[in-house]
Amino acid sequence: MNWFKSITGTAVEPQPDDKLDSEFEQAIVNFRQNVHAWSEAAFRSAAEFNRTRTLHATVHSTWRPVLAWALGCVVIAGGVSGGIYDHHRIVVERQQAAARIAHERQLTAQQMAKEADESLLANVDTDISRSVPAAMEPLAQLMDDDGTN
Repeated sequence: MNWFKSITGTAVEPQPDDKLDSEFEQAIVNFRQNVHAWSEAAFRSAAEFNRTRTLHATVHSTWRPVLAWALGCVVIAGGVSGGIYDHHRIVVERQQAAARIAHERQLTAQQMAKEADESLLANVDTDISRSVPAAMEPLAQLMDDDGTN
């Protein structure tokens, strides 16, 4: 059917001098072949899409849940061990602080005992020792009362 005839009612036949260029004819031939190839592929794809399919049983991997549980256990064990380590560290710090305080108290007690011993020895030394002989003691007392040397 000629489109020009359907519109005007008269048919126009191509004249020999209106012959199409050979490149244009080749392009039209290639386009026609491409359209036929595409429609044939679309038909095959539609036929393949509409065919009946059988369901295949899916193979479930048993490793995935096992790995998930193992990873979960590792995470929980890490959290618990971290908490235990932190608690142990706090207990050790408290024990070290208590030992340091006890050591300081012991050193203070030893120092106080040493000072008490030294003061006792100093008192005994002052009580026993004399700066002047017994015969000259009355003279020494007079000199202390006078305030002169």
